[in-house]
Amino acid sequence: MMTDKVRIDTLSANSLPQSNDTFLARQAEFESNVRSYPRKLPLAIAKAQGVWITDVENNQYLDCLAGAGTLALGHNHPDVLQSIQSVISSGLPLHTLDLTTPLKDEFSSYLLSLLPGQGEEYCLQFTGPSGADAVEAALKLAKKVTGRSSIISFSGGYHGMTHGALSVTGNLSPKEAVSNMMPEVQFMPYPHQYRCPLGIGGDAGVKALTYYFENLINDVESGVRKPAAVILEAVQGEGGVNPAPVEWLQRIRKVTQDHGILLIIDEVQAGFARTGKLFAFEHAGIEPDIIVMSKAVGGGLPLAVLGIKKQFDAWAPGHHTGTFRGNQLAMATGLTTLKHLKDNAIADKVAAQGEWLKGKLAELQKRYPVIGHVRGLGLMIGIEIVKPNEAKDHMGCYPADGELSALLQKKCFESGLILERGGRHGCVLRLLPSLLITNAELEIFLDKFENALLGAGLIGDNDRV
Repeated sequence: MMTDKVRIDTLSANSLPQSNDTFLARQAEFESNVRSYPRKLPLAIAKAQGVWITDVENNQYLDCLAGAGTLALGHNHPDVLQSIQSVISSGLPLHTLDLTTPLKDEFSSYLLSLLPGQGEEYCLQFTGPSGADAVEAALKLAKKVTGRSSIISFSGGYHGMTHGALSVTGNLSPKEAVSNMMPEVQFMPYPHQYRCPLGIGGDAGVKALTYYFENLINDVESGVRKPAAVILEAVQGEGGVNPAPVEWLQRIRKVTQDHGILLIIDEVQAGFARTGKLFAFEHAGIEPDIIVMSKAVGGGLPLAVLGIKKQFDAWAPGHHTGTFRGNQLAMATGLTTLKHLKDNAIADKVAAQGEWLKGKLAELQKRYPVIGHVRGLGLMIGIEIVKPNEAKDHMGCYPADGELSALLQKKCFESGLILERGGRHGCVLRLLPSLLITNAELEIFLDKFENALLGAGLIGDNDRV
């Protein structure tokens, strides 16, 4: 018996008034309180192309969130859409567990070629299709390899919301009322370009943090047992866009190697040309023992992969599985995305655009002192919002202003600009646009951002209008 085909446009075309408020009200009825983005970005998306989103009321927005950095080529890139259509028409199964296919073979070979040393010392592990599950696998593997149980992580780090990943995440809010977090996680301070956690700042602060880490590992009375692994982001994303100083990251690598501690670098958000290098750790010229990859690696579809130094591949068959680790569509879109990034030297383009954009934002900072600090690499940029009318601390930093940051995000949205927030108290406005954004579109971003500053009642000296 034939069944009626379900048309994807039935609901929007026939059932509901085309208003954002109507859809948002229905979402609030259907979905758990855990939903977050609709509270900050109250729209119902009708279509999207490149860096532009159109809502059901036909309002257009410049999207500088891009799926939290997932959409490296932007929305609905024609090559990505073609790769999906090719798989669908090829007869390939869409679900394969970890059984191989010619597509998986090609994707794996190409991804390995992008890893340090063209991947000769690495193998791949496909995990459940989220960065958090890949982090879980990395932590488990490090413990299995070393026979040790403790992990060192860093304040401000973000590694996911599953149990182990949350345990090594710095943000305290989601840990509230969650008992029995993973034991033996030791947090250490992460360098911060604007707010040194040791209250020193500059090169002296970085040197002190480097010594502090090395001393903790070497001190026989530190109270901290030698860890199985150190996990970190080479550029902290959710933590406020904090790039690791090169010399600090190089020393972390040296100390972990000397002590047989695995170094896990989380490249979920920063990876694949986002920072002006294919991987953010490349700025320091180091090789991690385990590389955590997700977001852009799937070309906009769910996929997560570990790059593991072969000498540490201690898994027994089936000791970390995931039903959806064989996502063929994501391998197709991921392969298309990775080839486009490499073949078109997008990392170089992104590096140049990032430096130009930071310069333009620094000019805005001179006119709007609520911009306390501009930082980041490539098209992973943070704008820290501060209270310039209050007293500076001893390092010359103004207090963070999370409330104004939230207002500016709202005013950006009203101006047709989508940005995310992060960092302590949510005081950092974050840019994660498509890596194919043009210079003209970045100019539009600057115009919309300044309109938001004005819309928040700010004038040149930051007195309210």
